[in-house]
Amino acid sequence: MAIPVIDMSKLDGEERAETMAKIANGCEEWGFFQLINHGIPVELLEKVKKVCSECFKLDREKRFNDSAPVQLLNGLLETKKGWDQEQLKNTDWEDVFTLLDDNEWPSQPLEFKETMREYRSELKKLAERMMEIMDENLGLEKGYIKKVFCGGEGPEHGPLFGTKVSHYPPCPLPDRVIGLRAHTDAGGVILLFQDDQVRGLQVLKGGEWLDVQPMANAIVINTGDQIEVLSNGRYKSAWHRVLATPDGNRRSIASFYNPTLKAAIAPAPKLSGQANENGEAFAYPKFVFGDYMDVYAEQKFLPKEPRFQAVGGHE
Repeated sequence: MAIPVIDMSKLDGEERAETMAKIANGCEEWGFFQLINHGIPVELLEKVKKVCSECFKLDREKRFNDSAPVQLLNGLLETKKGWDQEQLKNTDWEDVFTLLDDNEWPSQPLEFKETMREYRSELKKLAERMMEIMDENLGLEKGYIKKVFCGGEGPEHGPLFGTKVSHYPPCPLPDRVIGLRAHTDAGGVILLFQDDQVRGLQVLKGGEWLDVQPMANAIVINTGDQIEVLSNGRYKSAWHRVLATPDGNRRSIASFYNPTLKAAIAPAPKLSGQANENGEAFAYPKFVFGDYMDVYAEQKFLPKEPRFQAVGGHE
């Protein structure tokens, strides 16, 4: 089995209905799929790869080498003691920082800020197009998901749009520590520009961990917990993880289009009450996204259903 690969350019031609169906299947059966011919210029993607890799070398690598995970693993290597997994099970072999509209960005290399502003603008437009496709596939009015995520209409309302830049450097003991522990994403639509050389990302499908195969210039789409709720469980947020690797410095740039913290999230009225294919209906509660994030911060790596239950009734 391989993660679905969908040619987005075919949405504009005779194969539109077939392509819409493929996207629906990706959302319903996988929670993950790859987009090719998505309209983001290859030249921009090449610049993004360059500036993010240079940023790690210039600004982040020394910091990572001094970090707690590296020091812990080095200590275990030196002493040859304490190989008990308890010491490492809550550790991620990851260097990460987040770009938002209003936080401080790295200043090295010089073209980093300009490149990433342009990239984020393109990704935000792609996310909104994907949400309109989801609206159509779910039988919702155009713009429904975006309106819910914005918490209303007007310039004072808007989604949370962030970009997480990660690197997973070579790990001397990849069987002892994971790159990023298994989790589902808290928010809405996630757009990942992953490394096209170094593997590591895996998604859980049918009880089996499958590689999200590297593809040059593809954008990986996955649906988060809020899309699962809005779709009343038709679209599932999938469990995924990143493995540490002994060689290769894996680059990962994930942008997330999330609700504003004050947004009220609940199954779309048109979809609420619908049962799944087994005739069962999971009762997703109505809640405020900010409250959900408070619970998620404590339970990110734990089962998601108790998160929904814990936040229910807080709106």
